[in-house]
Amino acid sequence: MQRKKTKLNWIDALVVLSIAIFVIVIVRRVESVLNYTWDWSKIVPFFIYVDRETGEWTKNLMIEGLLMTMRLAVYGIVASAIIGVVMGLCRISSNLFLRMVARSYVELVRNTPPLVFIFIFYFFLSTQLMPVLGIEELARSDSPTVQWLIRILCGDPVLFSNFISGLVCLSIFEGAYITEIVRAGVQSIPRGQWEAGKAVGLSGFDVMRSVILPQAVNRIAPPLANQFITLIKDSSIVSLISIQELTFMAVEVGVSTSRIFEIWILTAAMYFVICYACVLFFNWLERRAARARR
Repeated sequence: MQRKKTKLNWIDALVVLSIAIFVIVIVRRVESVLNYTWDWSKIVPFFIYVDRETGEWTKNLMIEGLLMTMRLAVYGIVASAIIGVVMGLCRISSNLFLRMVARSYVELVRNTPPLVFIFIFYFFLSTQLMPVLGIEELARSDSPTVQWLIRILCGDPVLFSNFISGLVCLSIFEGAYITEIVRAGVQSIPRGQWEAGKAVGLSGFDVMRSVILPQAVNRIAPPLANQFITLIKDSSIVSLISIQELTFMAVEVGVSTSRIFEIWILTAAMYFVICYACVLFFNWLERRAARARR
């Protein structure tokens, strides 16, 4: 089936015009009311600059922050998805203990403010679990290979334990919402599907794996994609525990240059580009899955 081409109408043009007028008014108000002089040139060197020693272009704070945000997003999506699927299946388990554990986890996270949750778990993880797991010793390893891997995969080795703590906190927090998405998706499948699977001799595990989950995946894909995009934006929370991601770097640059509006406009644009790219990617996956089901 060929997709119909979307045509712009007068309402679309009116919306675009309204947004443009709004932006112009805001810029004018900033200039007149706050007596603010725009200067974008002071911001550019914090993205990329020419190294005086090598003469090569080198990434600076904002690009480093963007890379850290991307690391948190990619690892966080994988980790929170694993947590969410496991806990989501525990939520519908016939085992009372598993249901109680999953329910307690979801209610604890969902009813705790994100900042409070991040601070509590960060200080617990950094002071109790990290020394036991040997994360700090690994970061101080004398092996050049280990240091190189940490720098490529997780950023500055000095902040390796902070990065792991922030990633775990972010994954646990987002995993609670994915848990409910998975639970709702599985429970939305009619009971008759379970009975039909068992009627042909399948075990409960086989019914879940071969009958229920394939149907549930189609239903949970859109809200799951939305939650992944939310995770990217929520990664800015970990800037409060000294993880040098995009928001943290924007604060540093804003303070050092006093170019508050410029840096935050560019930071917002960077988040928008990342999230919108994910939207386009997830939409493409959804269309491809729809074609495969025909």
